[in-house]
Amino acid sequence: MTFQKTSVALAVSLALGCVGNAHADQASDMQAKLDALQKEIQELQAQIGALRKKQEQAAPAAAAAPAKAPANEVKPGKELVFKAGGGEVQLYGHADVSLDDQTNGMTGFIHNGLPVTGHNGWVPDVSSNLSFFGVRGNRAVSDDLKGVFQFETEIAYAATPGASDQAADTTAQKFELGSRNSFVGLQSEEYGAIKLGKTDTPYKTATARLDPFASTPGDYNAIMGNSGGDNRSEFDFRAPHSVWYESPNIQGVRANFLVSPGQNRSTDTGLYAQGEPDCSGGNSTGGLNGNAGQPTSCEDGSFATLYSFDLTYESGPLYATVAYELHKDVNRIGDEIVPGTIGIRDESAYKLGVQYTFPTKTTLNVEVERLQRDAITDSLDERTHTATWLALTQGLTPFDDLNVGWAHVGRTPGQPVEGVEDKFGNPAPAGSSNNEANLYTIGLKHRFVDKRTTAYLTYSSLVNGYWAHYSLGAGGHGLPTRNYVGDKFIGGCQTGGNCGPPFSGNNAEAVSFGLTYDF
Repeated sequence: MTFQKTSVALAVSLALGCVGNAHADQASDMQAKLDALQKEIQELQAQIGALRKKQEQAAPAAAAAPAKAPANEVKPGKELVFKAGGGEVQLYGHADVSLDDQTNGMTGFIHNGLPVTGHNGWVPDVSSNLSFFGVRGNRAVSDDLKGVFQFETEIAYAATPGASDQAADTTAQKFELGSRNSFVGLQSEEYGAIKLGKTDTPYKTATARLDPFASTPGDYNAIMGNSGGDNRSEFDFRAPHSVWYESPNIQGVRANFLVSPGQNRSTDTGLYAQGEPDCSGGNSTGGLNGNAGQPTSCEDGSFATLYSFDLTYESGPLYATVAYELHKDVNRIGDEIVPGTIGIRDESAYKLGVQYTFPTKTTLNVEVERLQRDAITDSLDERTHTATWLALTQGLTPFDDLNVGWAHVGRTPGQPVEGVEDKFGNPAPAGSSNNEANLYTIGLKHRFVDKRTTAYLTYSSLVNGYWAHYSLGAGGHGLPTRNYVGDKFIGGCQTGGNCGPPFSGNNAEAVSFGLTYDF
């Protein structure tokens, strides 16, 4: 029994010893694992600390560095503007196409005792008018200075591109790139801008906003800025090879000054200005400078240097402007019968324009203009006169306007002998005569909800005095009526036709429905 007790006690002791040894081994292994894990945690904490320190050191530099913009990003807004090359480039344009029905008012006119030939009543047409496309851009070169550029060209939506028989000249290609306002320059918000290229003169742009019928047959340039009638508004001009300054806005006041040097080495500006495809003033009718055709010299209004200036003020509903332009050494030898009686003299123009918008949504436009030639012989001077323009725009709805306009031009001191014929075929005499004219226009304009598309309907009537010969649609509309009979073209008459020179005393009329779109 004693042996059995002893054996049992010995077995228990051995078992307990084995269990204790097992627990000791497990505890030792666990401690080793905990030590290894602690070491890994410490290493990870060190790595995180080092990474955090690097991020803290890099944060100021990252904040200072601007984010990189995507290449050629489109700028938000209604205009098509791209951010490119550290600057901006904009694509823009204006489409104006109309369906017209026009009459030159010369049915029944006589030349050499016989009725004139051609379709001289109402003739329908589709006209592109002054539609254009352009690209402009700018890039900052310092804190308050930008380099700027623009090139713009007329677009023929309806007609086939090329030299037009209705243009004031037939040698310039108005549908070539850069045919309209195009330039390069520097611009500052504080000091204004200086630009080189070609552009509408300050004299032209000063009152452009006063004409709600711009580019329609009733465009006010049928009379305003037009020194002698026909299809040429000498003082509504885009001046090539020019340099000009545009002032900043100083409490509503702006000023612009432009010079277009004559750059003409020929005697009496008898040839084209250097680098140009036509006579100064756009009065070419064929090849010159060695090319086949006519004229043989620039003797119908070609000039040397041009100076143009305007001063404008705008505040709330009021806009007011004064403008002046001078054409040096204007060659009118082509109007002479007796040499030396008309010759080469300066021509100038000045005007005052006011626009005011009343709370009744009524906008009143008033302009008074004086054109003058330093004439040799007053009785042959058809250039010097006073003209007025009165236009009213009445808003009918947020989308619709009613427009009415009236332009009047007074008599001149004289007129060139045999420059035109009356409706009976009699040549014009020298001296003061009834060469007054009146332009009457009425129209409706509708703006669609997109504010970029419009529709318009106009009726225009140009009533020439007995010896007046102004042209409906001159200076803006794609197809002016001119004061030619149907078979006449610039410099000649269709074979078998009876044309004569330009006629006076006609009543040209036009009805026009058009659509415009801007982008």
